[in-house]
Amino acid sequence: MKSETSTPTGEFTLRLSFTRRGARLARLLAVQQLHDWGVTGSPAEAVELVVAELAANAVRHGRVPGRDFEVRMERGEDHVRIELSDARGERRPVPVGRPDEGGYGLLLVAALATAWGVKDRCVGKTVWATVPLTPHRPVRTAG
Repeated sequence: MKSETSTPTGEFTLRLSFTRRGARLARLLAVQQLHDWGVTGSPAEAVELVVAELAANAVRHGRVPGRDFEVRMERGEDHVRIELSDARGERRPVPVGRPDEGGYGLLLVAALATAWGVKDRCVGKTVWATVPLTPHRPVRTAG
């Protein structure tokens, strides 16, 4: 079974095991795909950080024995959409306002992405984020 798919349409899909090594490979292979797409500099670094964080969260919180997690990236004209799917639909990510130890990952995702969220799947969930290929300013709330 081929675990990696790359097409000229700007789509990349990868299935990996729920291990630290799987999370690390997700980041490294995403970086290679970005290079192949010609995405470099700070946009590539932002995508790399988001993939690394979402993969680490999947490994830490979404593991189901005997199941893999899936990374999907789609390159648009001005953005890269990242989707990370796992089999634990009941464990949804919740950003923490003031983390004591750890917990900063989703704050980082929110700062780097123009949007992010969670959607249900038949089995599990998909956490997604859209990272711009041009600089953007994070949305600030009044208050």
